[in-house]
Amino acid sequence: MERIAKLAAWFVLLHGWQRLLTAFALGLASALAMPPLYLFPVLFFTLAGFAWIIDSAYSDARTGFFGQLRSAFAPGWWFGFGYFLAGLWWIGNAFLVEAEDFAWAMPFAVILLPALLAVFWGIASVIARLFWSDHWGRVFALAAGFGAAEYLRGTLLTGFPWNALGYAIMPHPLLMQGAAVLGLYGMSIVAVLVFALPLVALSTASSGKPWPKLPVVLAVVLVAVQAGYGAFRLATAPQAGDGPTIRIMQPAIDQRDKLAAGNELSVVETYLRVSAMAPDGGEGSLEGIDYLIWPESAFPFLLTEQPDVIAAIADLLPEGTTLITGALRTEPGAAGNPQGHVYNSIYVIDSHGEILEAADKTHLVPFGEYLPFQNLLETYGFEQLTRLPGGFEAGAQRSLLLSDSRYPVLPLICYEIIFSGSLRDGVSAAAAKPGWIVNLTNDAWFGRTPGPYQHFQQARLRGIEEGLAVVRVANTGISAAADAYGNVLRILPLGVQGTADFTLPPATGETLFSRFGHQPFGGLLIACMAIALIARRRALT
Repeated sequence: MERIAKLAAWFVLLHGWQRLLTAFALGLASALAMPPLYLFPVLFFTLAGFAWIIDSAYSDARTGFFGQLRSAFAPGWWFGFGYFLAGLWWIGNAFLVEAEDFAWAMPFAVILLPALLAVFWGIASVIARLFWSDHWGRVFALAAGFGAAEYLRGTLLTGFPWNALGYAIMPHPLLMQGAAVLGLYGMSIVAVLVFALPLVALSTASSGKPWPKLPVVLAVVLVAVQAGYGAFRLATAPQAGDGPTIRIMQPAIDQRDKLAAGNELSVVETYLRVSAMAPDGGEGSLEGIDYLIWPESAFPFLLTEQPDVIAAIADLLPEGTTLITGALRTEPGAAGNPQGHVYNSIYVIDSHGEILEAADKTHLVPFGEYLPFQNLLETYGFEQLTRLPGGFEAGAQRSLLLSDSRYPVLPLICYEIIFSGSLRDGVSAAAAKPGWIVNLTNDAWFGRTPGPYQHFQQARLRGIEEGLAVVRVANTGISAAADAYGNVLRILPLGVQGTADFTLPPATGETLFSRFGHQPFGGLLIACMAIALIARRRALT
């Protein structure tokens, strides 16, 4: 304990650039907790170290209310900048797919995005500073700050809640089940409490008083409750269902090859050939398969303008097998708009080659699928990564597919699945309840980097929150099926070409999170603020 107290004192004595550089280093190290490494124990040190840096800012000689807040914002921003820089560097890979045109923008994406996201963690530090004290209860102020900031990060300016802190405390289905109650942001609060409480409490021994055992016990209890609840849910989970039989197909086509002119026929031939393969890689057929699923934007052309391809799909599908595939969809434009509207969509195609239904992506990727101030920037020669003049159009409303079947599906394209609590936004209250989630994506843009692993982890958590199985199909991976408890049933690893068959597992029914949304998180946030205020009063008496 004496060594911990000395370490805490070292952090508290930091000032100026030393304080900011240390916060940056702690942020870099904290990113190790995210997939694919899952080195979450590092947060026991980094979050406690950051709390001690806030102690340093709390004792700063700056005067005035706003001066004190500025002294808290700066280390928070640097902590966040390190975290997002180390956790999101892989986004730059997308700018190398067509490097001759977009490589110049890679440094801006790799640095600017983390810099913008770090603002939210600067805000987290400011919120924490408002409730800060010398009492170990200040950890609740830190948890409240990060909980509020992560919620804002996932909501404001179209939102981007990638690698929220809550994922660090949920590396395994046993520890994921709390998301069915608290959701991602509530679990982010729990993560800060669990990781920061022990060392912050032990460091209080420097006052000459016995260190308080309560916070350490509290951290242990939180983990025990989390694991116990997880064990209970997993033990009572149904082992099998009578759902449809599904085949997922992963073509593993390099994104540059897919976009290359003249490769259109080769791409389709690969889809048809791999779809007919047995999961073991040998010859097979689609007999007995209810749904065949292909990835996002499967075709490098408009499918409706290629009747030969539709005919080939009809020849592939036996009677009773339905294809669910990503595709581009167009609608004619109004007068003066010859381009019309182009949507990133999902088609449902039957064995006769008829397109039965379509659902459009409603939450588009900035700079990937559209440009802010599209028309203005295009006049200066800028274009988004998909290089579509005018950009994609967002769907007006999210809708279910297969709504007349026993298992209606909630279709989510690419990163639409990362938004906790927003999956059913726009779905009519009168619509049938979804029986599963299909998530089509094209992570080939990011190559063999941490990006696809992080994306897959987030998809699993959305299924637990909503009580629904998740079927994820990606061009190059990771394609997988996970039940409503996050258990992976089938998986096609990154870069592997092939298929996987499985029976759709049942939904759990309504979870507390799917029923009440972010209300439990809001209650936990208020409770943390109240505890931090009580601790502050005790520290002052």
